[in-house]
Amino acid sequence: MAGAGVAVIGLGYVGLPLAARAVECGLTVIGVDVSRVVVDGLRAGRSHVDDISDAQVQRMLDQGFRPLLTDDAPTADVHVICVPTPLGADGGPDLTAVRSAGAWIARKLKPGALVILESTSYPGTTEDVLLPILQESGLQGGRDFHLAFSPERIDPGRSTHSYRTVPKVVGGLTPACRDAAVAFYSPLVDTVITTRGLREAEMAKLLENTYRHINIALVNEMARFCDLLDIDIWDAIDAAATKPFGFQRFEPGPGVGGHCIPIDPQYLGHYVQERTGEQFRFVHLAQEINAAMPDYVVSRVERMLQERGRSLNTARVLLLGVTYKADVADDRETPARPIAALLTECGAQVLVHDPLLPEWSPPDLEVTPVAIDAIGDCDVAVLLQAHRTFDLPVIAEAVPVLLDTRGVLPRTSAGVERL
Repeated sequence: MAGAGVAVIGLGYVGLPLAARAVECGLTVIGVDVSRVVVDGLRAGRSHVDDISDAQVQRMLDQGFRPLLTDDAPTADVHVICVPTPLGADGGPDLTAVRSAGAWIARKLKPGALVILESTSYPGTTEDVLLPILQESGLQGGRDFHLAFSPERIDPGRSTHSYRTVPKVVGGLTPACRDAAVAFYSPLVDTVITTRGLREAEMAKLLENTYRHINIALVNEMARFCDLLDIDIWDAIDAAATKPFGFQRFEPGPGVGGHCIPIDPQYLGHYVQERTGEQFRFVHLAQEINAAMPDYVVSRVERMLQERGRSLNTARVLLLGVTYKADVADDRETPARPIAALLTECGAQVLVHDPLLPEWSPPDLEVTPVAIDAIGDCDVAVLLQAHRTFDLPVIAEAVPVLLDTRGVLPRTSAGVERL
């Protein structure tokens, strides 16, 4: 499909890397977004996505990439929808952006075009929600145009895998739709995996993240009772991880955050409940355990203070790293929010330091950002994200005591406790 016109709709953490890879492979690509700030920034060579540098954006522009607002974008041979699907009030995904993207494509859709949905949602979304909107064009899916689903597999902040090396899963409305999507993705990635249909591809994405959600909940619960039993959970994990089969390493933490783990399994739980009347008990229990971790972190902070003759309601508590993930300047669903809120409710003064979000002070939270040279002016510190830019030994020396929720500081460090 070299030379085919590709429209990537939604230029966030999913869409922009896809556009970058497509441009790199010689395709003619337009990027479509509803945000003028995003579009103007990209036109000026500025990236708003951690994994794409300004230099990469400039190279994309030099190779013909055009960032456009929705009203300015022309039709294309391939439309890839990469818009957000946040959690809705009913526990399912908010498909407002997907519907809007579909309606925009329908106004421009031409015979023979390929439409791919990459946005995460429940099984059936592509066929039951997006297809009818596209067919308002007067064209029939599977006959006049191709329709496919391919789940995004972006892992922000991690350089272990590139866009090319991560296998792409593809499901189509028809075998011909599937084959058209395979032909599009094949130059972009080393491996394309096909599924029986659309629902299987949609379910694969939810299965991937539900697996992670449940296993994170497992080690989070184990961490809590290992603390009560005076067992070093981190040492146990290190030992178990030496097994070359049957075990995958997961680590406890202060809670789950981001665009996938705390959200996608709820889509699946909502879908199962709605379609079968049954509760997906694993998802429900994992959500309950992981959502309770901020409370547990605060209880550990309170215990550390009490052991030193201090009270939480008069303490200055420093949160180190408030993004949802290390080395990513993104605070979606970050556990720092509920932790800060709980600390404030207990009467503590909450300080925060994060070099990736130096001015982090959401309007709904009572927090005070502090510079690195002021981190010692606290009663206790909590390491929530171990950014590479942190000099952890220096930080551990600077603060009176520290709760390490990521298990990255040596067990022998004075004044440091691990979660």
